[in-house]
Amino acid sequence: MERPAWAPQGIDISVPSVSRIYDYYLGGSHNFEVDREAARKAMEFMPGLPKIMQANRAFMRRAVNYAVSEGVTQFLDIGSGIPTFGNVHEVALGASADSRIVYVDHDPVAVAHSQSVLEGNEQTAVVSADLRKPRQILDSPEVTGLLDLERPVALLLVAVLHFVEHEDDPQAAVAELRDALAPGSLLVVTHASYEGVPVSEEQAGGAVGVYRNIRNPLIMRSREEIARFFEGYEMIEPGLVPMPHWRPDTPAEQEDPYAFSGFAGVGRKA
Repeated sequence: MERPAWAPQGIDISVPSVSRIYDYYLGGSHNFEVDREAARKAMEFMPGLPKIMQANRAFMRRAVNYAVSEGVTQFLDIGSGIPTFGNVHEVALGASADSRIVYVDHDPVAVAHSQSVLEGNEQTAVVSADLRKPRQILDSPEVTGLLDLERPVALLLVAVLHFVEHEDDPQAAVAELRDALAPGSLLVVTHASYEGVPVSEEQAGGAVGVYRNIRNPLIMRSREEIARFFEGYEMIEPGLVPMPHWRPDTPAEQEDPYAFSGFAGVGRKA
């Protein structure tokens, strides 16, 4: 198997990665055949998976613009993946030249590609770290050097919490991050759920099984379970809703049915 020039040394390109599968769904070019194969397998059960990812990205862009409109110009994006067109730093810097953005991921391809995309941009930084170890993120020189945690920060956990298993206690990780942030900080979340998926749970379970087989289990949580991540935050209107229903730019009715899979919400720390 040939290793593309952009692939960091030392990574096993025979093992699929969720951030590269996501990149493939979004039409990116930083993925290997093994990632495309897993993506196509999952799409046999849920052909609308790329639509779900596009709805995720569209929500993320609206949430970033909302944050800037509320005066929050510091962004901590955990599980940021591979930067494709219209990523957080582009949206945030487009809305406010003062924005500062730190991307965090544990996939070496995502980290290496983020570093090359952001080279020379002093208002952005990239950290190789894991959501399950919040202190590692908060104490990193990139975060302490670029973000002022005494001022509000928008914490983005977009399409990442559903890759953290119950036994790894994602609730505790989110609480630890929340407690480290200043009042007025925002929490931006999207999460997969069987609720809203336009196929039967059994069929959707086939796609979930593909992720389990590549050792990146996709944990589907109920709306109620997802709402618990917002403990200690006050929900911004319209609350925890399907992604196209969160402050849409265009009427949500025009969206593909798959776009309504899972939930999105923004909370503010009191």
